Amino acid sequence: MQLLTFTIADQPYAIESRRVIEVLPLVAARAIPLMPAYVRGMFTYRGRFVPLIDLARRLSDDGGIGERLSTRVIVVEFAPPGSAPAPARSGPLPIRIGLVAENVISICSAEDAAASTSALALENAPFLGRMLRIGGQSVQLIVVERLLPPDLLHGLFPDTVEASPS
Repeated sequence: MQLLTFTIADQPYAIESRRVIEVLPLVAARAIPLMPAYVRGMFTYRGRFVPLIDLARRLSDDGGIGERLSTRVIVVEFAPPGSAPAPARSGPLPIRIGLVAENVISICSAEDAAASTSALALENAPFLGRMLRIGGQSVQLIVVERLLPPDLLHGLFPDTVEASPS
């Protein structure tokens, strides 16, 4: 598995590169009222509105990611929860979100990991995957499909994601 690595609050993280559509310079987003602080707003990407998620605010109560030359937007795509695999799917468009991160560093291989843990099972952070030891540093894997809570995902993508049972 290939990984795209980046930093949040000086800590290395990674996402599966198969989820990455494109890496962009930081873009302006239109704020959406009453959203969680980690949702910066919506921006237009290739004719579609895409939510912009500040990973620093999502991962902690930090003030968010500053606007530096190294700040990037990682546009990722994944299938709606509960949908069929891509070849069999003819329904809703895949979900795209933009992730704001710093120091989008490199592509590396998970096979190069010297050690790893199993995925973390934290109720408040279901998006935290396994820890890998790559190139002398510990890298936390982020599971992009789990970054947004189901209710928020449904609110942002009402035609794509089914509402969770109450």
